[in-house]
Order: sequence, then structure tokens, then C-alpha cells
Amino acid sequence: MLLSIVVPVYSCKSTLEALVSRLRNTLTSISPSFEIILVEDGCPSCSWHEIVSLAEKYSCIKGLKLSRNFGQHEAITAGLVHASGEWVVVMDCDLQDRPEEIVRLYEKAQEGFDIVYARRRDRQDSFLKKLSSRIFYFVLGYLTDTKIDASVANFGIYHRRVIQAVLQMKESLRYFPVMVRWVGFHSTHIDVEHNERFSGDTSYSLIKLLRLSLGVMVSFSDKPLHIIVTTGCLVSLVSALSALVIFIKALINGFPVEGWASLMISIWFIGGVVMAMVGVVGVYVGKSFDEAKKRPTYIVDTKTNMNN
Repeated sequence: MLLSIVVPVYSCKSTLEALVSRLRNTLTSISPSFEIILVEDGCPSCSWHEIVSLAEKYSCIKGLKLSRNFGQHEAITAGLVHASGEWVVVMDCDLQDRPEEIVRLYEKAQEGFDIVYARRRDRQDSFLKKLSSRIFYFVLGYLTDTKIDASVANFGIYHRRVIQAVLQMKESLRYFPVMVRWVGFHSTHIDVEHNERFSGDTSYSLIKLLRLSLGVMVSFSDKPLHIIVTTGCLVSLVSALSALVIFIKALINGFPVEGWASLMISIWFIGGVVMAMVGVVGVYVGKSFDEAKKRPTYIVDTKTNMNN
């Protein structure tokens, strides 16, 4: 098998037929040896029936139905586990990632690259989504000490050995773009066109984005703990200097009863800093607890057109 296309599916029932049609037209121009793996991630719009119908129509379509909604990157992991191609393409199902760009991705990979990222030249997203994405990737890049381009997401082509390396990472929280960057290998990118959504709205609400951001930052970086230590040392230093200044003034001017307001402000400030620090440490402890339980990343309910 030369090519495997892994597509997580959630709330995109109306796009699947057009997606498969465009993928088949594109992939047959590269090689007759390909598979399209559609992973239904507990979609409420009954996308599974459409996937089964397409699988009955085309032998190249393989379907996975997860037992519930585990998340986009967990669904990607499920697809990667079942992919058998020498090259694996990961893309979204909403047709913002253009199937026709796979030809260019594959041709670039043949120049000797293990990974070719698709960099969205002009993102067709709302201003708020683009802004939040830039902030998220900037903070994540700082915390993980890596340079992350906000215009690059899941869409790209990856060699089999890259996928095998990613699958060796056993942490429960999955975030495909960071995991791929962590494993390394010879990579590059090409600029691609980015379309508007074929239909519907994004499934990522602000709350989901914030939860994902916090989880990814805690799972892939311990830098917040170092920041806490540095902040604690700075607060202690400032407090010591302030105490020295107050002591010297008291020796010179006596000990008048004053400064109640500044004292209360200091107490509230230090209390807030301590609570924030304890909260961050608590998040890390919680993540360690989740990892210790060793629950499966996803659970497959049903398969179609698959031998394993």
C-alpha cells in the first residue's frame, strides 16, 4: 500500500461524499494503491451510516466508529494505528484542506523528506479563531522551546517511520502536530490554498480550546513548573528587600502604626500567587494520575472494510 489517508470525522456528514470523490480523483493520479480511513468520532449527526454506504460503494474506503467522542487527535491516532500505507496523509473532513494538494505534498516528499507540512497561505477562518490560534501556538512554542508555525496544523504527508515513532508515544493526551515535531526526522513545508468550510461550524468552542490548550501545555512541557520556581524566588527576594527597607526606616523613624492598606494588599497578592502556583502543580499531579490509570486512548465500536 503506497498511500493511506486518515480523516477524523465529526459533524461533517454532508461533506463526506464530496470529500471521497475528490480524494479518489486525486489519489488515482498518484497510484492505484491507496486507502481512505474515515474515523467517526462519536458524531451526533449519524455520519457512520454515510461512511458505511461509501465503504460499500468503494473498496478503498475503510471506516472506524469510536464508542464515543474521544477527541480529534485521539481519532487521528486510531486511524494511524490502522493505516498500512508507506506514506500517510492526515487531513480534516470539512474540505478546508484541499484534497488536490496531496499531489504536491507527495511530489515534495519524493525529494527526500520524511515529513511535508501543508502551510495554509491564507486561512479562511474568522479573525477570532486566527487570533486565538496564533496566541495558542506562540505560548505553546515558548513552553516547549520549539518554533511552531500557527499556519500549519494536521494536514501533511508523513512517512511510515514517522508514524511508527508517533505511535510509540504512549501518553493519554494526544496532540498530533506537537507529537510529529517532537519525533524529528527530515521535514519541510509547502504553501497550500485553504478553503472555507464546506458546511457547518467548527466543533471547537472557546471552552474546548481553553481545555485543550491547558492539557497540551501541561502534557508536553514542564516549563510552567520552572516558571513557578522563578516567580517564587522573585517574590521572596522582593519581600526580603521590602522587609529590609521597612526595618531600616523603623530604626530611623521609630515604629509608627501605619501601612494597614499596603499590608492587606501584600497579603492578597502573595495569597493569589501561592494559590496559582498550587493550582498549576495540582494540574500536573492530575495529569500524572490520568497517566497512571493507563486507560486506552480510544475504543473502537465498529469497523467496516477492515481485516484487523
